[in-house]
Amino acid sequence: MIKKLMNYLLDVRDRQQMAIALGKGAAMMPARNVDLKRPLTWEFSGFSQNGEDGILDVLRKQLLNSNRYFIEIGSADGMQNNSSWLVVAERYNGLMIEGNPRLVERAKRMLLNHSIGLECFNMFVNSDSIQELKALALYTNPDVFSLDIDGVDYYIAKAVMDGGLRPKIFVVEYNSVFGPTRSITIPYLENFVFTKVHSTQLYYGASIAAWRKLFAHYGYHFVAVDGKGVNAFFVDPECFDKSFLSEINGSTFVENMYQFRKFRGGFEKQFQLIADQQFKEV
Repeated sequence: MIKKLMNYLLDVRDRQQMAIALGKGAAMMPARNVDLKRPLTWEFSGFSQNGEDGILDVLRKQLLNSNRYFIEIGSADGMQNNSSWLVVAERYNGLMIEGNPRLVERAKRMLLNHSIGLECFNMFVNSDSIQELKALALYTNPDVFSLDIDGVDYYIAKAVMDGGLRPKIFVVEYNSVFGPTRSITIPYLENFVFTKVHSTQLYYGASIAAWRKLFAHYGYHFVAVDGKGVNAFFVDPECFDKSFLSEINGSTFVENMYQFRKFRGGFEKQFQLIADQQFKEV
């Protein structure tokens, strides 16, 4: 009896949170005044933590060809990520990959009935498991690939592209603490957990300059970073009209607003707190 009651309460909570996310997105989406040259005008947030839902909405609509498929690594519980809007509002199919089994079960409970082609897997992705990921994927060129694991993201993205996956739109999280010009990341550590390695929780990920250099190597076009200073967006130029890409004037670096408020200062001040850690220039 108690178990049934708990499951009922969880279902009620999940439905309420989903309704809030959908309502927020439905209100923000038409309120935008979209200028295709200015990615800041594209942003809205339904399930995403920042403006990612809106940026992906505009980029998807500019694709020359679409398979309506996504892959997200670091999808959490489905309530705050870059792919749930695609599943619930756009009826996309795809893969959600998450290392925490409890979060995977919640995502399944909330989202699986919204898409016949959605699959959620409990999997801790590292540079050696990309072929396993590739075998799970229905497409090697998904419309959207989102990567957010707050750790060795740089090495995973490189392994993804070396492993034969070629997403049309690639979203990665950058760490603004490294500033706009340092081309650095953290050393590779297979079981890296950013909440445990440093008390500030500032030691993770890669700089925006490192990301731009990596994606340029694979022929990707940089679009912009979001207005909260969290995500960077790259696209395969073969999948878009050249005139659209050439006219985009997106932000190239924005301070992470959460980190700025928490530490009461910009990236120069923040970097001093982790300056004694190891970094890799790339």
